Amino acid sequence: MKYVRVNDRILAKTMRVIGPDGAQLGVFTKELAISKADELDLDLVEISPQADPPVCRIIDFSKYKYEQEKREKDARKHQKQVQLKEVRIRPGIDIHDFEIKVKHIKEFLAKRHKVRVRMWFKGREISHKDIGIKIIDKLIQEIEPEGRVDREPHMLGKTLVLILSPK
Repeated sequence: MKYVRVNDRILAKTMRVIGPDGAQLGVFTKELAISKADELDLDLVEISPQADPPVCRIIDFSKYKYEQEKREKDARKHQKQVQLKEVRIRPGIDIHDFEIKVKHIKEFLAKRHKVRVRMWFKGREISHKDIGIKIIDKLIQEIEPEGRVDREPHMLGKTLVLILSPK
């Protein structure tokens, strides 16, 4: 939660004041605005310190803080966490093993997860990147209906990395 200045912590000398009902009351000095808030037995809260003059609102700060925390909690509750799953393959992968990996990738994409496919080259296999790229291209064609390429295949050391996301 961002820091909100209340009553005596407000630094501005003059400010635009908004009443508890949302109507603009006008531009007041700090002392007059605080006394106006005290009359209503409420707090003066700085809403927009960057504005010229800064905007302050007369509200019940504890109620405002409670509602803000409640909104943040609801936002976290309805937020969907996207996980990044990883599937590792080798350039010499067998057809059946490849089909199993594709099946797993499709399951992850169906569950709305992103998938990182890592083709890792061992020893002299690095000199045959073309074989790995063909396998990756075939994989992209297989998952085309369920997912899309989020990040094109690229080399990271001895690893060819591809990131897929659901459509």
